[in-house]
This record gives sequence, C-alpha cells and structure tokens, in this order.
Amino acid sequence: MPAHDIDYEIKGQELQFVEIELDPGESAVAEAGAMVWKDASIEMTTVFGDGSGPQGGGFMGALLGAGKRLVTGESLFTTVFTHNGRGKARVAFGAPTPGNILPLDLSNYGGTLICQKDSFLAAAKGVSIGIHFQRRILTGLFGGEGFIMQKLEGDGMVFVQMGGTLIERELGPSEELHVDTGCVAAFTSGVDFDLVSAGGIKSSLFGGEGLFFARLRGPGRVWIQSLPFSRLAGRMLAAAGSRGGQNRGEGSALGSLGDLISGNR
Repeated sequence: MPAHDIDYEIKGQELQFVEIELDPGESAVAEAGAMVWKDASIEMTTVFGDGSGPQGGGFMGALLGAGKRLVTGESLFTTVFTHNGRGKARVAFGAPTPGNILPLDLSNYGGTLICQKDSFLAAAKGVSIGIHFQRRILTGLFGGEGFIMQKLEGDGMVFVQMGGTLIERELGPSEELHVDTGCVAAFTSGVDFDLVSAGGIKSSLFGGEGLFFARLRGPGRVWIQSLPFSRLAGRMLAAAGSRGGQNRGEGSALGSLGDLISGNR
C-alpha cells in the first residue's frame, strides 16, 4: 500500500519536535506517547502492530506487525492519527531525548532504512516497521545493538530520532568507516555492517573504546550520532554511584580504575 503524502516542519534545537500537516483523509503513525499536541479534527486510534497494512488485512496481518515490533523491544501497539475534517490540520510528535529528528523520504533510499532499535518516532501511514537481523554472530553479540535492528520499509516519509549531533556520510564502493558501535544511528541497505578489532590489549584496556569498532563499508549512506542514549544513561548512572549503567560496547575493562584514568571520577 503506498504511503500517505504528508507535509512536515521540524522545530527546536536540542529538544526537537516534528509538526506534521495532514490533508483530509491522510494519516500519520507514531510511537505510543510521542504526541505533543493535535488539532481537534484529527482522530487518534491505537492499532495492533505498525498500522502499515490495509484496514481489512485481518488478525494475522496485525499479529505479524505487532510481533515484529515486540522483537525489537517496542510496544505491541502504535497510534494512528487521521484527519477527518476539512482543510488542513496538524499533529506534533516530540523526541524523548536530546538530539535530532531526522526526516527521510524512503523512496530516495531504495525504500529501506536500517536503524537502531529505538529510533523510530513517526511516519506517514503505510510505512512498515520491521526487523533486521545481523548476519554475523560476532556482530550480533558485540555490535552494541545486538542481533536485531529496526528496518523501515516503504515509499513515504519517516522521522527517526538520533542522540546528540548527527553526522551524515556518503560511502563509495568498498569505502570503509570505523565508528563506535553505539554511535551507529542508521544506514541504507547497501552498506555492509561488521566489526573490527579496536587494537591491541593495551588499547582495549586503557583506551575506553571497548574491544570492537563498527566497520561500515559502502556503497551507501550512513548516519552517526554523537551521543547515543545508552552512553548518556551510563554516565548518569555512574555519576549517581551505580555501576549498572555501563554499555557493553563502551568503557574500559578496568571499571572504577578506568574511570579514574579517563577522568570520569
């Protein structure tokens, strides 16, 4: 089913929200709890799954969509906002963490985008929110995002949320980029995602960058976030005295001694 053609405007700097303008009969789908405000003529409906299929798709189709979201750690439900009045109406969705909202037209990227598990914010109705499994076991175990990432498919607009400052790179054929595993925000389907060693034992123990880097090999486009939420949460928990917030893809293997060496304590 073709996605609805929607207009939008992104507002704010560090704490952004996207304002989507709908014509009569148009709909947008969003994560539960993402809405900031809406015009009265826009009706809100909670659906089972991602709402990408036709209304008559049946229980099994809805169950499949909900199952894909459950595997990626999201809610079984999404919320569909439909303009049932006249003229134009608007609804706004806010990002839950400091950073950027990235608007992308999937038709410009081959109809598919691979992104971190919790990055989806909103989209035009008709976009499918699926799952992407890492092909390599080592990458799945140590890649920061595990075996499973989100796969957004369709021909409409999607809005994904990234932490901190966002960097976009275009990679040519066989061109490689090494990135901290937690900072890989999204990439197009033609990019090969793998891991490479961060260096020798000394670098792994004292460098504070973990054992592996993510290796992104072109051709394709990649988006890198400077402050993944896992890093922000880990620093906050560490500052509060908890040792449970360290992300497996980040930090020194020496624990508290590593924090002293790196200046975090």
